[in-house]
Amino acid sequence: MLRISQLILPVGHTPEQLRKKLLRTAHMKENELKSFAIRRRSLDARKKPELYYVYTVDFSAENENRVIRQTKGKAQKVTEKPYHVPKHGTESLKERPVIIGSGPAGLFCAYLLAIEGYSPLIVERGAPVRERRKDIERFWETGVLDTASNVQFGEGGAGTFSDGKLNTMVKDLAGRNRYVLEIFVKFGAPGEILWEQKPHIGTDILIGVVEAMRGEILRLGGEFRFRSQVTDILPKENCIVINNEEKIRTEAAVLAIGHSARDTFSMLYGRGFSMEAKSFAVGVRVEHPQRMIDTVTYGREERGVLGAAAYKLTEKMDNGRGVYTFCMCPGGYVVNASSEEGCLAVNGMSYHDRAGENANSAVIVTVTKEDYGSDHPLSGVEFQRRLERRAWEEGKGNVPVQRFADFCEGKATERPGHIRPNIKGAYQFGNVRNIFPEEIAESLEKGIRGMDRRIHGFADDDTLLSGVESRTSSPVRITRGEDFTANVPWVYPCGEGAGYAGGITSAAMDGMKVAEAIIRRYANQYSQNFNP
Repeated sequence: MLRISQLILPVGHTPEQLRKKLLRTAHMKENELKSFAIRRRSLDARKKPELYYVYTVDFSAENENRVIRQTKGKAQKVTEKPYHVPKHGTESLKERPVIIGSGPAGLFCAYLLAIEGYSPLIVERGAPVRERRKDIERFWETGVLDTASNVQFGEGGAGTFSDGKLNTMVKDLAGRNRYVLEIFVKFGAPGEILWEQKPHIGTDILIGVVEAMRGEILRLGGEFRFRSQVTDILPKENCIVINNEEKIRTEAAVLAIGHSARDTFSMLYGRGFSMEAKSFAVGVRVEHPQRMIDTVTYGREERGVLGAAAYKLTEKMDNGRGVYTFCMCPGGYVVNASSEEGCLAVNGMSYHDRAGENANSAVIVTVTKEDYGSDHPLSGVEFQRRLERRAWEEGKGNVPVQRFADFCEGKATERPGHIRPNIKGAYQFGNVRNIFPEEIAESLEKGIRGMDRRIHGFADDDTLLSGVESRTSSPVRITRGEDFTANVPWVYPCGEGAGYAGGITSAAMDGMKVAEAIIRRYANQYSQNFNP
């Protein structure tokens, strides 16, 4: 297999034009090309409004050595290193593994274990994904919150009701990243996520993907139990307790609990698990007209085949804090993402077509233990709660929204300007600045003004801010050793909630790593006698 990069074609080209570009660049005739596939595609907007796609393509040819010589090294031989599951261990596994949580970390951990014959049991405090969608929509319509089934909790995890972004900065030499994308495609995600520079699925499609993965895990001998919260772990008994009543024994429990499982964090701390507070970030959701983002990014308002434009911005403050955008949702919605009564948190969501009127993203500020005022492992959790209570009070239970000009002056917004809120759930105009300590509020203001240098109009007076964006990542790390176990040796902290991932793809990859640790340790002979 050969790989060639820097194949540049104007946006709007045909597949045949890409094929001909490859043939010309590789100095090949039509009959010499056996096959080709896009490996990566990115957008070059440096000469906007003239826009170009830049391709990396894998292909096979009749005489590959000749192609390498003729292209003077532009074409290079590559050997794919597909992902491999490790060799099974030898320790006896008398009880099936239990996966606690069915977000991306839990799902991919369970999927790998199921493929390898370990018949995992997945326990999830929330509802199956389609039932969960109904619970969430009911909350947005009525304000009645189900604290077990919401944007944070339920099958698929928090990322299901987001944009479904799949890019990650995790270095990956084992092929896990590619494997995750391939599994998503296998179960219904669009094929272009395998090669787009910034792949995404969208909430509407991701729901079906999650459901299909569950079906395959069941077919392979796994079992799911929903509305089943782990309310206690008994370290010396090798037991987890479900809903305060049922004990389940296991020799391998995977803690894939997500970043919002605050009651579980408290239980684990009480049971002596080694934990520490970690840095994360808090801030607001900002909304701008998507047409403005498109115009700045593409140099033209008509985006055509390009789709809604995205951005990623960072600013460094004089006070040492970083301010940056996070979880940008082109053509998306701000959503009420609360999971506790009397607390209010927001997030962003897009459907696959990204056809909403507004773009939104989080603009967030780094916070550390110094902001929490304590070294207690759960001090970050309490910091989040304080902000969320203020947000709930500011919006009187609804999402508080404020114009940027009013945020800068510290006065409540009475009515919007030319930008109208695109929010799932009830909202109310107010003073979002009141939510934050002044240093964080000032950093947000200066950060947004600085970002205006990159995207003119970002700091428009009518830019909408809503809050609070507090669930950016876990405020806790549950420590684990090289064998991926906690100080309770049969428990495996995993994914974003345990402090080892940040996003759908990295969480899924961490779930795979934990599954591999279990596979390396245990034989799967238990599954031969298990009939779920």
